Amino acid sequence: MVSTSVYYPPPCFSFAVSVGSDKAAAQSAADASFQEVSGLDARIEVEPYQEGGENRYMHQLPKTTRFSNLVLKRGYVVSSSYLAEWTAGTVGSTFAAGIETNTLVITLLGPDHQPLVVWNIDRAWPVRWEAGPLDAQKNEILTETMEFSYATMTRSLPAGGGASRS
Repeated sequence: MVSTSVYYPPPCFSFAVSVGSDKAAAQSAADASFQEVSGLDARIEVEPYQEGGENRYMHQLPKTTRFSNLVLKRGYVVSSSYLAEWTAGTVGSTFAAGIETNTLVITLLGPDHQPLVVWNIDRAWPVRWEAGPLDAQKNEILTETMEFSYATMTRSLPAGGGASRS
């Protein structure tokens, strides 16, 4: 018998962001509310290698895995925010103290608000913070953008679907 069920990919508008740090345990609800997350991107760099006597093609040898920066965008937060304080403390730092790294957790939520996919962003640290633009001609919400560099990304499926390391 042939199955007639059709797979529908999940929408990308319901997600949550959290910081996996003991210091961030009291993070505010605003720290989990973002309008956009981008940079969940991993790719393997390759090195072309020309084999002697083989002129039809070049070999592509794998090198290291590279990750794009993670970019979080949200409405500007005017209350206490662990993420804003961490970002400001790093981006505006004199580097007299070491850079604090954290694990950021991005969770895609289903229609029942249960996790469908979880990305763990390991050893993340802020590299950019931007507010604005301020424009008196527009009636828009003030936004802030935080950008993070990170070492590795792990994707897991909480419904027992296994895990993969990028």
